Amino acid sequence: MKNVIIVADGMADNPLEELDGRTPLQVAETPGMDWIASNGKTGRLENVPEGMPTGSAVAIMSILGYDPKEYFTGRGPIEAAGMDVDLGEDDVAFRCNLITVRDDRIDDYSADHISTEEAAKLLETVSEEYEDLGSYYVGIDYRHLFVISDEDNELEEIVSYAPHKHVGEKVEELLLEPDDSNIVKRINDMVLDSPRILSEHKVNERREKEGMNPANSLWVWGHGKNPDMEPFYERYGLDGVIISAVKLVEGLGVCAGMDKIDVPDITGYHDTSYENKGEYGLKALEDHDFVLIHIESPDEAGHEGDLENKIRAIENIDKKIVKRVLDELEGEEFSISIMPDHPTPVNIGDHTRDPVPLAVYSAGGEKDEVDSYDEESVKEGTIGTIRGFNLMEELGY
Repeated sequence: MKNVIIVADGMADNPLEELDGRTPLQVAETPGMDWIASNGKTGRLENVPEGMPTGSAVAIMSILGYDPKEYFTGRGPIEAAGMDVDLGEDDVAFRCNLITVRDDRIDDYSADHISTEEAAKLLETVSEEYEDLGSYYVGIDYRHLFVISDEDNELEEIVSYAPHKHVGEKVEELLLEPDDSNIVKRINDMVLDSPRILSEHKVNERREKEGMNPANSLWVWGHGKNPDMEPFYERYGLDGVIISAVKLVEGLGVCAGMDKIDVPDITGYHDTSYENKGEYGLKALEDHDFVLIHIESPDEAGHEGDLENKIRAIENIDKKIVKRVLDELEGEEFSISIMPDHPTPVNIGDHTRDPVPLAVYSAGGEKDEVDSYDEESVKEGTIGTIRGFNLMEELGY
């Protein structure tokens, strides 16, 4: 049987006054998602355990069937796996953002979604200045990687802060803490010194002239060492593949021993090629029996408080991925599931840990009485509310 999970990052939302008390998902035209709900089972997933970071690393780890409280070591090492960076036993990987700082406060966590090409030039300059501290790896857009050796485990208990959760706050209040070790002080000094290196770089001079936010500071967060995850095939007997424009999500697949596929023209933003994700997902099913397709755009719209683009992203996912997969697999034995990883409400601009809507169709499987897919309708589904890492069991694996 061919098995497909589609994760629409951050798609779940809150009822909004401007939508007459409805959510973006309730307003959007989603015949494909509704078909899955009306022909299958529905319910809700709790993907983020209490006390854990409310992000995709934890949530999608849950969706893949791994309890984050047992397997999650930090976001950085998962991103490293997605970028094919091999970590040594003592290596600690940090997510490394290029951000905009103004008046000593975080102003923009993505520097206007700086291009990968521009980012590579900036990171090269930083690497030359701080090559004795650690290694810098270019990812996609503003999302990159910093790796440092920590033989004495000085970084094991530190706290770091995700920049997208602290826009408008003072930089000096968000540095790594506690800073009572030499290695932490050196990393914090590098972050504080990075505006000196980056502000007058030609890349940023051009960006400012063109009215874009400069990527004038580094930000490190989400640290950790390699997770030890049981291979997905051994756990579930499925030969799996991950499709995503986000290295973090690809990295989860790599950590679980799954394949990842390079898909052209996917960006992790509103300009991504939804069509290519659908096409390459279907192609992956020719020699795999499980594919997870992840789409980042609803999450980005939620962070930006952009209601129009969130609705458009949901409709693009439905028309260009969900409906495409359903049409191509019609007449075959297959299962398909749709869900967000976590909500990213436009009126909050950040992730929450609320349960997310789930719809599951399996050829010859059970069906409930729910006939549409959204945050409210699935509450009547027969699946009920389950923990995310029990999803694979619910799917029969």
